Amino acid sequence: MTYQALYRVWRPRTFADLVGQTHITRTLQNALEQSKFSHAYLFSGPRGTGKTSAAKIFAQTVNCEQAPTREPCNECAACVGILDGSISDVIEIDAASNTSVDDIREIRDKVKYASSAVPYKVYIIDEVHMISTSAFNALLKTLEEPPAHVVFILATTEPHKIPLTIISRCQRFDFRPISSQTIMERMQTIVDEEQVSVSRDALEAVALAAEGGMRDALSILDQAISYSNESVELDDVLAVTGSVSQPILTEMTSLMHEKDAKETLILLDTLIQEGKDPGRFVFDLIYFLRDMLLYKSAPDLEGMLERVLVDEAFKEVSASIDISWIQQAIVQLNTCQQEIKWTNSPKVFVEITLLTIANEVHGSTATTEEVAPSSEPVADQSALMKRLSELESAVQKLEASPQQESQQRTPEPRRQQPRNQRNRFQIPTERVHQVLREASKSALQDVQGKWSAFLSNLKAANAPAHATIQDSNPVAASESAIVVAFRYEIHCSLFLDNQDMIQSVLAQGIGKPLTIIPIPADSWQDVRTDFIQNHDHEQQDEEPKEEEEADPVVEQARDLVGDDLLEVHD
Repeated sequence: MTYQALYRVWRPRTFADLVGQTHITRTLQNALEQSKFSHAYLFSGPRGTGKTSAAKIFAQTVNCEQAPTREPCNECAACVGILDGSISDVIEIDAASNTSVDDIREIRDKVKYASSAVPYKVYIIDEVHMISTSAFNALLKTLEEPPAHVVFILATTEPHKIPLTIISRCQRFDFRPISSQTIMERMQTIVDEEQVSVSRDALEAVALAAEGGMRDALSILDQAISYSNESVELDDVLAVTGSVSQPILTEMTSLMHEKDAKETLILLDTLIQEGKDPGRFVFDLIYFLRDMLLYKSAPDLEGMLERVLVDEAFKEVSASIDISWIQQAIVQLNTCQQEIKWTNSPKVFVEITLLTIANEVHGSTATTEEVAPSSEPVADQSALMKRLSELESAVQKLEASPQQESQQRTPEPRRQQPRNQRNRFQIPTERVHQVLREASKSALQDVQGKWSAFLSNLKAANAPAHATIQDSNPVAASESAIVVAFRYEIHCSLFLDNQDMIQSVLAQGIGKPLTIIPIPADSWQDVRTDFIQNHDHEQQDEEPKEEEEADPVVEQARDLVGDDLLEVHD
């Protein structure tokens, strides 16, 4: 295969080619020129911003035969050998596939040996956040005091996952997302060299779709060149990326603002039928409205607009829309963008969101007719004057007798409204009492002894169900049921949704089926006390009945000696 992707052909070979990262390249160049470079670096930032390229350029420059220098010559044996990978002293490691502590120990063991072909050994560890904690610990000592001939360069897109003990031993450089303008200028240079015809609108669309990544931009451009016939136009880029053109976004915004729900849904359906991604459409619409909001807030910020070209159609729609409407629409779309990540039907969420935006009242642009029909005037001038006179008379009366009026108007103490009981858990008092009547200490001890193992088995089987019952404790048990006190009342209701599954796991651990009766922990003592009191009353009621059932031996003795001489002992 002779063809190479654009991002490989045009990978930076010098610091000058590394666009958009001047704050990093200048620091590294000065350190290399003065031979004051560090033993360890951490390059962090979004994908495609030049982290690995900068590491390789650094390795070339530090080992270049012209060193100390600001740029690699790319002509000497060292530079060429590092470029083609023939020099083994520059080692590039993918941490995503070398995560174990043994991989890092291998580096630690080999780092002490001197380099064979160039002055410095350079270890480039890409996506370093993927290695394990034990591997980081194995790397600590070597990273802190490596041999003089070794340089470590760690690259990552997620620096927050790297231990602070590692970060503190490195010089950290944060690569920034590359601006759209910088990406466009770089792509223009490339297409001129490649002699490919690409329109400026197409380059702008590619730069916006790349979201700050130069590699992503060149990959999209490569796709668009393959998709197009002779010249790459805007429609080619939109077809490749799934993005939506500005005229369609302008039309969609206008339809929603005019509350034309029918045409809004028809336009959305047309876009989906053409293969546009719903998530990408929401993303583009958010940025379109963001640019419109900036433009309306400060027209002088036109240079900061990321997704919009200020044409006549855009100006016309912007002038008719209020800022508050734009803000509300952005909030609704942002919520939709979060929701569609977790659904298999993103189109439904997008439709609901667009309808919600279209049906909202136009903020401060709402007219009087939208609030009240124009055919029914609120009041004429004479009625208003009459009403004003009545109010003035009432005020005068209040001022004349403020104390009396105050006493008359003193409101009664407002009774505290009872708490709404509809959503509260209904305590199964009678079922709890039934368990307490049949309860035994041995049955409760048996359940309590196996409760911890049951919770572990439940967590492995169903984590959400385990979450509802983990803060609970069995407080009474019979041969067929147990009463479980839950720390939080809401968990009692949630438990009922998973009751069958939880009781099935419990039966496997206990060895017999048991019915779980939930009760809030703060209500358990009240129910138990109530049961004890009622139980005592029941026993007292039963005592006369027990006395009526006379013992036949006692009765026979009473007949023989009489009540005066009879004394009964238990």
